[in-house]
Amino acid sequence: MAILDKIRKKTTILILIIGLALFAFVISGIFSANAFSGAKVGSAIAEVNGNEISIDGFRNQVDAATQQYGANASAMQIVNNVYEQGVRNAILEEEFEKLGISVEQDQIVNFLRTNPSYSQMPQFLNENGVFDENKFIEFVADLRDNNPVGYQQWLQTEQTIIFAAKEQIYNNLIKSGVVTTLKEGELDYKFANDKLDIKYVRVPYSSIADTTVVVSKSEISDYVKAHQDKFKQEDSRDIQFVYFEEKPSLKDENDVKASISELLKDKEEFNAATNKTEVVKGFVNTDDVEAFLDINSDVKFDSIYKPKSALPSKYADTIISLNIGDIYGPYRDGDFYKVSKLTGKKAGGNVKASHILISYAGAQSASTDITRTKEEAEEKAKEVLANAKKTDAVFADLARENSDGPSSSRGGDLGFFQEGAMVPAFNDFAFGNSVGTVGMVETDFGFHIVKIVEKQDVYQVANLVREIEASGETIDLLFQDATKFEMETIDGKTSFTDVAKAGNYVVRPVNKVKAMDENLPGLGAQRAIVKWAFNVESEIGDIKRFDLNDGYAVVQLTAAYEKGLMSAEDASATVLPILRKKKKAAQIISANKGKAMDVFAKDNNVSTSTASALTVKSPTIPGAGRELAVVGTAYALGEGKTSGLIEGETGVFMVNVTKKTDATKLENYSTFANTLKKAKVNRVSSSVYQALKDGSEIEDNRSMFY
Repeated sequence: MAILDKIRKKTTILILIIGLALFAFVISGIFSANAFSGAKVGSAIAEVNGNEISIDGFRNQVDAATQQYGANASAMQIVNNVYEQGVRNAILEEEFEKLGISVEQDQIVNFLRTNPSYSQMPQFLNENGVFDENKFIEFVADLRDNNPVGYQQWLQTEQTIIFAAKEQIYNNLIKSGVVTTLKEGELDYKFANDKLDIKYVRVPYSSIADTTVVVSKSEISDYVKAHQDKFKQEDSRDIQFVYFEEKPSLKDENDVKASISELLKDKEEFNAATNKTEVVKGFVNTDDVEAFLDINSDVKFDSIYKPKSALPSKYADTIISLNIGDIYGPYRDGDFYKVSKLTGKKAGGNVKASHILISYAGAQSASTDITRTKEEAEEKAKEVLANAKKTDAVFADLARENSDGPSSSRGGDLGFFQEGAMVPAFNDFAFGNSVGTVGMVETDFGFHIVKIVEKQDVYQVANLVREIEASGETIDLLFQDATKFEMETIDGKTSFTDVAKAGNYVVRPVNKVKAMDENLPGLGAQRAIVKWAFNVESEIGDIKRFDLNDGYAVVQLTAAYEKGLMSAEDASATVLPILRKKKKAAQIISANKGKAMDVFAKDNNVSTSTASALTVKSPTIPGAGRELAVVGTAYALGEGKTSGLIEGETGVFMVNVTKKTDATKLENYSTFANTLKKAKVNRVSSSVYQALKDGSEIEDNRSMFY
């Protein structure tokens, strides 16, 4: 919002606000020499393994994608989607070149023939609805000769097709090397179907207090170094902010209520044209509701009759009990004050009905596979009508079995409709009969067996509406509060959180913000804040006020994380529970070595439990949770055997296999081998690309441009 639009009150306030604003701008660094310079911008949006992705070409692709997505995606979502596709193309094109993968015209045609996205395009189909290579070639030739703009668009599409065809060849080469043996299929079958019954003792890790287990910073650091793949991080920032939301005050709300109340009364006004004082009727007595609302309401008159369910639920009973011409209100409904006037009522004006359509060849909208004559349709309709009138008839079942209409899958349910929504004969039957009536109606669509299911009264309500908005005075005070808070926090004498606490403001943290993030929890799309947080001149502790569409946010940069390996401090939230659990396991195992199962249970004050029908592929032990290592160890034991101490997910276990039931042997395990192979093949495309991406050197410059 423009600051000057907010400053329109008294001279003293004007001087104060301008002074505060200028001071805030200076201390925020807005007038500094480098404030608008940003980072040095190159000509590439990204560099992939030394190959640049041009910013000019990238912007053209973003423009094209913006037209394609329309309002279904934000600007940053489109940028990020185009970027990811660009990186993917660059990585894979490098692989295609290494392998000498190219695509000729016959391969393009074959790709189109096997790809539904293109093979079903009408311009490429012959009279039998089959993809025709000649029509495709003629289509492209016609574009080239008669539609230069369309031809250029086609050339871009063609490049997409060529890339997709190359990718298909590449993936097929890899898929051809995916093999699964019958032995693997047999093992997968056994893992899913061999059953285990066990008894076990579990000493949970929770039996040892966390406070008694000490984990040092160096141990966390060593763990991170030993598991580097799990603790890589991107550039990110932590911020915290106080949000000054532009919202109406209690005074604003009361003023709106008072203003709408004044509109209810008649008032005297001087008419300059007649040189007389005249009585202007208020909402209570007006003779022309529509004209009155056009002038005085934020929402115009809606003449459509509505059922009770469409009225504000909290006030619906009161509104429908009014006499015609009576009013109710003012009352608050969301962000509005309203006065409702009942202007009309129709008993049974909303009807819910179900129908069974028996159509015939030549009837309107009849399916081509309907061959019965009109006479045959009428005869069948009479037969269905007789069944529908039986006391034990289930109308919905009859509709599913017999109806030719699109509502057959819903049991013939047409929902609610008002007068005029249906063709005349159907309309007259629906509104001319009582609930429960079943009868037959003929229309141009065929013969309808109709059941009146429910009727509702409908009401015409005129609403005088005024939105509850923040006044200019409230907006000015909000600006003063935000500016004062910014100055006090930048001053540095008191911390950001302490200043907020003193002013009863809520501090909201947002952690691990990425360079290309757009939405911030609690603030929505705020790309400017993210860019500021990543600006090379922004330092930890810096504070800045941002003007939002609906208020202000005073933001502090609280932490910065550089790309690479996490520090021990940053990884501690993840690593500490892991190392603590390992130490607890070692402590329990050390204290119980060599003990029999009953002694192990007794010494640790736990009981022996049982579990049945466990499998390796479903390793969940009732009462203990998912314990793959425990069930896997039990699977390797023979029946009647007892394990040693096992370090599980939730505690230390000792297991005895009481029964092992082998799955029935099969003559052939090819079905299971093929299922495994199919699962592997389905993962080829995503897995191979991810591996290639992980092994690529990618320089991402998006934040320099967007």
